[in-house]
Order: sequence, then C-alpha cells, then structure tokens
Amino acid sequence: MNRPAVSKQWLHSPFTRAFAALLLVVVLGIIFNADGAFFKWGTHRDMLRHVSVFGILACGMTLVIITAGIDLSVGSLLGMVAVAFSIVTMQWGWSPGIAIPACLLMGAAAGALSGGLIAQFSIQPFIATLAMMVFARGIAKWISGGQKISTAVRQADGAYAYVPAPEIFDRLNARIFGGNVAVVTIIFLACVLVSYILLSRLRWGRYLYALGGNEAAARLSGVPVKAMKILAYAVCGFFAAVAGICQAAQELQGDPEAGASYELTAIAIVVIGGTSLMGGRGGVGLTLLGAMTIGYLQKILSINAVGEATRLMLTGVIIIGAVLFQRSSRSRGCGS
Repeated sequence: MNRPAVSKQWLHSPFTRAFAALLLVVVLGIIFNADGAFFKWGTHRDMLRHVSVFGILACGMTLVIITAGIDLSVGSLLGMVAVAFSIVTMQWGWSPGIAIPACLLMGAAAGALSGGLIAQFSIQPFIATLAMMVFARGIAKWISGGQKISTAVRQADGAYAYVPAPEIFDRLNARIFGGNVAVVTIIFLACVLVSYILLSRLRWGRYLYALGGNEAAARLSGVPVKAMKILAYAVCGFFAAVAGICQAAQELQGDPEAGASYELTAIAIVVIGGTSLMGGRGGVGLTLLGAMTIGYLQKILSINAVGEATRLMLTGVIIIGAVLFQRSSRSRGCGS
C-alpha cells in the first residue's frame, strides 16, 4: 500500500473526524471564552462532571449501536434505578454492598429483557426498547408514588422527618485529587475502560462487530446471535443503572422523572463520535471524543448565557451534520 493512500485513509477515519469536531469546539471556546471563564480549570471540571452521566449511558449505547440496534429505554432505566437506589438506602437502610449490586442487577435484567424480546421474537429494537422505556418509567412512578425520594422520610404517624443522607451519596458526589476531579468522572472513565476491554480484547467484542456488520453471515459463521443481542442490551442496562446511581447521588434524591430524554443525548454522543448507526463500525474511544464534544459545546453555550432552546437546536443541527459527514466520507472512501 502506497503512502498517499494510507494518508488519505487516515484523513477520512472516524477518529480523525471525531477529533477534528472536538478540536473545533475547543477553538470556539477559546474564541468565546466568556471573559476568561473557559480558561479556568473549574469550567472543565464541571463540564466533565456534567457530561459523565450521559457518557456512562453512551458507553452502553455504543455496544448496542455496534450491533445495528438502538436502546430508547436507558433514560427511563436511569430514573427507575435512581428511585430504587434512593428507597433502599434512604428509607430501608440497606448498606451500599447490597444496594449497589441489587440496583445494577435491576438495570441489567431490564436490558436483558429488551434484548430477549428482540432476539427471541424478532421485535424491532426501536419498538422493544420504546416499550421498555414506558414500562420502566411506570415502575419508577409506581414505587415512588409519583414523588421524589429524598431525605424526608415519612414516619409511622404520617409526619415527615429528615434523615442524614447515606454516606455512599457523599462519596459518589465527592471530588478527589484536591477537589479537581469528580468521582462520577472517574466512574465514567472506568465504564469507558470496561467497554473498551469488552469490544477490543474479548471474543464477545468481535461477535458484536460481526453481528452489526452482517447478521446472516455472523450466524453462518457460528456467532451466537441471540446471546450476543441479549448481552449487548444487558450491558447497556447495566451502564444505565450505574448512571442512575450516580444521578441519585448528585441530586441527593431519586426523581421518577430523572433521565427523561437522556437517551437522545447518549445517541447524539455516539453518533457525533463516529460510530455508525448501520452497525459493525465504531468504538468506545470515539464515544469518549463525542462526549467531550457535546460536553464542551454545552458548557461553552452555558458560560456565554445562550438559552436552553438554542442549545437544543444546535445539538440537533450538529447530529444531522455528523451523520451527513459520515455518509459523505464513506462515499469518498468507496470511490477512492
């Protein structure tokens, strides 16, 4: 292979495009720095803390999209787990060693159920996860009674008494390394590492890529297609549970409405990173770049006092632009 061909392939690689998008947003932050606010570490620290929950969801979404699927239920699973975690720790007094595994199992089981419906009954991922999105939100409202679960605990006589927040909430919401890094950011990076190992170092990862590339060929090659679909959605549900626990800790409550529309941001992060919605291509490293891009974009708009409506419209435009750019790059690649 000659050197110009290698250079051209590198220029059109998903990593290069995702990094260029991130670099462009950072340059915009340098230009529109809000009187130097962009150059303060606190701005970057807060951006990382804010985007971490979305990034955790995006890690699971990456696995699902690589299989040519989609999961619309992650936001509702986040809300369900946030409520459940708040109930068992604040009201029932469960220790973190029991509460955290139980809530993670809840998320993984819900994801596995969606995967099972898709794999066993050939239900479209959009429909199956849409049903799970509604179902999980209903569970969140049912077990919470439609109210936020906080440190105000109802007593036997009907009165409310405030109890101290469980220590695990303070630990998850803390900052480490001299207050410079939020614990939730470390959890996000750990999720990125776990996803990377699963996709790049384990046989399961190769199966997921094969499934997304060509399901029929993967089945003929001996890939356990049904099991891999269930695995992808179970892991996605697991990460949604992780995000739900972090969300509860950050807000010091379990809100049954938490996570509404978060699935859209998670999908945006994956798409902007460059993972193909057609399946079979992409990776969690690209998702990390996509999370940084979305995080910096929202933070720059925030420090420049841009309204939420404008932020949402810009995010929509960027998603469309990213998809069109991917398509044009693939066309150039096929024509070269």
